[in-house]
Amino acid sequence: MDRGSERDTPPGRGVGDTAAGRIPLAVVVVDRAGLVSHWSTGARRLFGVSREDAVGQPAADLLPVSGTLPEDPQDGPAPDAFDAWDAGPARDLETSLGGHTGYATTGRARLRPPPQTPDGERLDVLWWAYPLVGPGPARLLVLAADATRLRDERGYDDETAERISPGLARHTELPAPEELERRLPEILPNMGPGLSTRIVAQVLELGYPVLEFSQYDRVPVTPYWGVPRRPGRTRAEETAVPRQRAVAVVPAGAEQDLEYAAVRERLEFLNEVSSGIGSSLDLGETIREVTSAAVPRFADFAGTHLRAAVLAGEGFPDGPPDASTVMFRVWVEHNDEPGRWDDTVPVGEAFAFPEHTPFYKCMVTGEPVLVPRVTEELSERISGEFEKRDLRPLIRGRSLLIVPLKARNVVLGFMVLMRRPDRPQFDDMDRTTGAELAARAGLVLDNARMYTYQENVADTLQDSMLPQVTPRMPGCDIATRYLPGTRLGRIGGDWFDTIKLPGSRTALVVGDVMGHGLNSAAMMGQLRTAVQTMAAMETPPAQLLRNLDDLARRLGDTYLATCLYAVYDPIRGELTLANAGHIPPVLVRAEDGSSELLELPTGAPIGVGGVPFEVRRVKVAPGDRLVLCTDGLVEVRGSDIGEGLAALCESAAHPAASMDDACDTIIRALNTRGGRKDDVALLMARLNGIPDEHVAEWRLDAEPREVARARRLVRERLLQWGLSQAVETAELLVSEVVTNAVRHAESDRIGLRVVRTDALLFEVTDDEPALPAMLSAGPHDESGRGLRVVSRLAREWGASASGHRKTVWFEQTVTTGR
Repeated sequence: MDRGSERDTPPGRGVGDTAAGRIPLAVVVVDRAGLVSHWSTGARRLFGVSREDAVGQPAADLLPVSGTLPEDPQDGPAPDAFDAWDAGPARDLETSLGGHTGYATTGRARLRPPPQTPDGERLDVLWWAYPLVGPGPARLLVLAADATRLRDERGYDDETAERISPGLARHTELPAPEELERRLPEILPNMGPGLSTRIVAQVLELGYPVLEFSQYDRVPVTPYWGVPRRPGRTRAEETAVPRQRAVAVVPAGAEQDLEYAAVRERLEFLNEVSSGIGSSLDLGETIREVTSAAVPRFADFAGTHLRAAVLAGEGFPDGPPDASTVMFRVWVEHNDEPGRWDDTVPVGEAFAFPEHTPFYKCMVTGEPVLVPRVTEELSERISGEFEKRDLRPLIRGRSLLIVPLKARNVVLGFMVLMRRPDRPQFDDMDRTTGAELAARAGLVLDNARMYTYQENVADTLQDSMLPQVTPRMPGCDIATRYLPGTRLGRIGGDWFDTIKLPGSRTALVVGDVMGHGLNSAAMMGQLRTAVQTMAAMETPPAQLLRNLDDLARRLGDTYLATCLYAVYDPIRGELTLANAGHIPPVLVRAEDGSSELLELPTGAPIGVGGVPFEVRRVKVAPGDRLVLCTDGLVEVRGSDIGEGLAALCESAAHPAASMDDACDTIIRALNTRGGRKDDVALLMARLNGIPDEHVAEWRLDAEPREVARARRLVRERLLQWGLSQAVETAELLVSEVVTNAVRHAESDRIGLRVVRTDALLFEVTDDEPALPAMLSAGPHDESGRGLRVVSRLAREWGASASGHRKTVWFEQTVTTGR
């Protein structure tokens, strides 16, 4: 009907000819605010207003629909867009039996012509108006026709034309009511199945549009698409039709018109489906869109089944399915009574379809399977293949069409489509339409599958790259947040890390490889591994960044990264920081709650080369908080980064009940700023420090007798701390490590330190830079077993060298008791 104003050969002539009802119609939908929401091509040609100029405009200014529009009184003045109204009497059809409270209204009006018509010639418009109820914004459906064309093209004289008026009738009062009901959607093209189905149901209740030639002679209005008649029919044959009440909806000679209309309807349906599916790359949402697109316009039941690999977002399925292929019923859509299908065909069920069923045939051949009508025998056979399932009442007598969902010539699944017995059976044209629907759906599903697969890969890689940070380190508490960017692919090069260092120290690292994607993530992984290795070797911060810069340039000259490396010493209450082009950290003072950006020597990004890195030391107090983040949190395109840094300082100083709450406060304050697309890494450390009374240090001489003294000093201090259960193991391990130091030390300087935190940390330092090695001692060897004992009994142990000195340390789990 949108294209119904083509001036081709007219489909018929004569007052009583059924073809007289085949006229071009304008189709308009008005929303609840009285504004035009749908304006067909026929409306543009009839009223001379384009769709762009009509949609969103007050309908009262465009339509000659008296007494039906908001704030449009029946007897009020005509809008400026029209000449004086010459509306015929409205013909209302009461619908109290139909359950609606409104009336369908008809009328006739003479309008000022559109600009393209000859001067002085006014339009003679017939109109039908249907009030709409239910969900959605649609309030009024208006159909309108040009009575002048009835007179000019169909040969009516002025007297006959004046007697033609719009009317309403029960479709059951007209010839072939089932055909009328089936063809009614053709009046409503391009509206989508949801809206058009609701409108069709209400039109059938409110009254079918007809042309009245007399009180008893009514011709139903059917779409005229402006296509030629079947060749061979003469004008004499057309005019010989007797003037009597129509007895057939489809006039002789109009079969080609109807076939063309049917093809057009299917093409429009497929176009609407194509535009309605794939709106999201979410696999679940795409499945629902694909299934719902078929009901109720094409079928009464639709069930989508997919292979397990597709549903899981895994790689592309290998090869064709077979009898062992597991299919998941992922979605079901129908217009039967609620709950009818739920128990028998539940969503989420997984099973392999039995052989000798039409479902299996479609699955393995990749071709549509059409069963015009499911007979009693076939329903018995299908139901018998499914244990504890009585499908017979659901499928018996229905028309069945099974179409494969394919991509790249591989079957991903299939869709089961059924029509109730009261609807026309699926035919060959429906099979073609269903196959095309499935082909488009298969491509959309495969796109969603590939996106899901890529997201899973990216998420897995990102998760493997990010560390599992321990919330408590010696002398400090840690909290972190990571937010992937909003760009497609999401994976980026931001990272953070915490590394345990000798002497109860902790290295705090945050970095950002420039760019996104797998290359940036791979580079980030290499840099992070390098930082961990060098930190464990106690590489000073400035030298660590220098080594990292050299590594990045060896890996390639296309990579740049920023990095901030900080070492916290909880015993000395000191931060040592070095920066390579990264945004500065924020230090929140516990004493007064103030916050400040630490001024650090900026340095050049990693990968630039040839730029020195400098170190700054900052004294901190117990309870101070250090906040490190990547620029994705504070930098927004189009805004000054200074604004983001100021917001970071302000939000970091906000009081919070816990470290996690403090992180959430920062994220809420800065992540709501519009335009953020980059990754965000946030690391916060509360610098608790270690009290002096929890640290004990002694200096030992490089003599064998000092081993016994070391055992005694450790025993006394552990008893003082109330850790009697740890004394025996601690004495043994300290004895082994001090013995090695005495044996290999080159001077008389041996240090012993015990630190109490969540665990007991023991450190023995001497001036021999060579790191100890664990040896394989034989049964008769007198030495070589000390480090094996330490490795077996200590929770952790290690050794590091700095300058001309080395430190051997081990941790012991704290056990209380006296």
